[in-house]
Amino acid sequence: MARGNSGRIVVEIDPRLKRRLYAALAADSLTLKDWFTRRAEEAVSEQEQPPLFPVTHGIRAREPQS
Repeated sequence: MARGNSGRIVVEIDPRLKRRLYAALAADSLTLKDWFTRRAEEAVSEQEQPPLFPVTHGIRAREPQS
């Protein structure tokens, strides 16, 4: 996929998923830009500094036992 120098990101997804996503965002009073920016910031932050207690599939991972 091409990467330009602008701030624009273009992603092609299934039209049904797009409708469901916009409905979910509207229910939370979010724009796609707001939602994407938050998620992108979270993803970048996790790469830069992993969380102390990683979450696996919505459940906190157990700490290794000694």
